[in-house]
Amino acid sequence: MVWFRPGARLLIAGQAPGLRVHGSGRPFDDPSGERLRFWLGLGASEFYDKDRVAIAPMAFCFPGYDARGSDLPPPPICGQTWHGRVMAHLRAVRLMVLVGGHAHRYHLGAQASVTDTVRRWRDHAPRIFALPHPSWRNSGWLRKNPWFEAEVLPALRAEVRQVLYGEHDPD
Repeated sequence: MVWFRPGARLLIAGQAPGLRVHGSGRPFDDPSGERLRFWLGLGASEFYDKDRVAIAPMAFCFPGYDARGSDLPPPPICGQTWHGRVMAHLRAVRLMVLVGGHAHRYHLGAQASVTDTVRRWRDHAPRIFALPHPSWRNSGWLRKNPWFEAEVLPALRAEVRQVLYGEHDPD
């Protein structure tokens, strides 16, 4: 599900909506969205302001479950068919937040693991931040990688404030 207006300055490039989000019609309308908004330092009203924040996943609908009950990956045809068209409308974007490996591969051509791509966040900042998926399934990853919360999130939040509101970090 795509959520944007052409003047948005922040792009959240995700993977695909889960079943709950697919049903609500509102991207990141679930616990993963709560965690993502916390990571960004944004409240719900700021996050869902289409004039400021664009949300464009690699697949626009729920791709279904695999045999183990996990979400299927975004079908490549979705990104190939639609993602470039959406991006062409987002000319005002100054910050891209890439959520999960599928978005990392599409936007960065990343072949490394999610951990390695996120660990090299400085290679792309301040214009692009690659994040793990904010799913509860990644809680173990967050515990094993405390540098993410200590280093990446403060820099990400500062850049979000700068891009959306012109606020500078007082340091």
